[in-house]
Amino acid sequence: MDEAFRRGVLSYTWGMIESGRSSESGASLTVPTPPKGIAGIPHPIPYQGSKRQLARLIVDLFPLETDRLIEPFAGSAAVSIAAARLRRARRFLLSDIHAPLIELWRRIVRSPQDMAARYREIWRGQLGKERTFYDTVRTRFNKYHRPEDFLYLLARCVKAAIRYNSNGEFNNSPDNRRKGAHPDTMERHIRGASELLSRRTTFHIGDYREVLPRARASDVVYMDPPYQGVCRTHNHRYVRPVSFDAFVDALSELNARGVPFIVSYDGRTGSKRFGRPLPSTLGLLHTEVAAGRSTQATLLGRSHDTYESLYLSPMLLERNGGKVPGDASCKSKETWLFPEAV
Repeated sequence: MDEAFRRGVLSYTWGMIESGRSSESGASLTVPTPPKGIAGIPHPIPYQGSKRQLARLIVDLFPLETDRLIEPFAGSAAVSIAAARLRRARRFLLSDIHAPLIELWRRIVRSPQDMAARYREIWRGQLGKERTFYDTVRTRFNKYHRPEDFLYLLARCVKAAIRYNSNGEFNNSPDNRRKGAHPDTMERHIRGASELLSRRTTFHIGDYREVLPRARASDVVYMDPPYQGVCRTHNHRYVRPVSFDAFVDALSELNARGVPFIVSYDGRTGSKRFGRPLPSTLGLLHTEVAAGRSTQATLLGRSHDTYESLYLSPMLLERNGGKVPGDASCKSKETWLFPEAV
């Protein structure tokens, strides 16, 4: 974890505990440099918006005795894979409203050899006719929703983005500059993810509100819903939008039940914000994490950095007891000054 961020969370948490408060409304910390990812960690599913680079920082915030990690918006499951690799959770629950995604994860975890073989067969079949073959697989996926076809489409499509038309059909175009991950590379990622998650992962298909009641105080819930606005365009990432008010109500319920959680929700590039910040009434510690230079800004000749928001729940901080995992100096209160988010 970024050392300055570690000390900032530590200082904030000690102040919270000593004053007897559950949290400071509107409190904010900033990680000014992009965190480093975990070298060599498997990631079989290419996925736009994956938290692969932030996963270590997120997992380092888990309480030391975390029984189960629940991801109601599973996506690439980057945080679950990192938590399994770093041994920061005993069990995992991957959930998503997007059924083909969860079926793909189920097959990767439970039948890695078969999944790798099916991907290899599809990948080889495209050679010499990549453009038309992609369309054939896309049509077949929209009819049968086979996990191996979905994996191939994600490996080949533009920006690894899940997009559906108004008829519920996957309609993203192929990135004609590449053929998708080589089968040998994909097999290594599939086998690696299966080794980390097998025999201790359960799966659920459905709305996030269906799985949250299962969460207990010994768990950690990590939520990475689509940015506001993503669901309301003509290219839908999810079949149904995530209502801001309903989401806030769900977080309030987790607080009331004493369930620790972390939320990735909004962000900004330079001074431009994406999405509506979560309300201070939830008592969350808001942190902004540098995610590097914006690609779009670079293309336009601008030098804007991108920041992603993380919201830490009061119970998450309380269960850490003033200790941030990995910090050896937690016996006395430390102070650290941070720039507040603008």
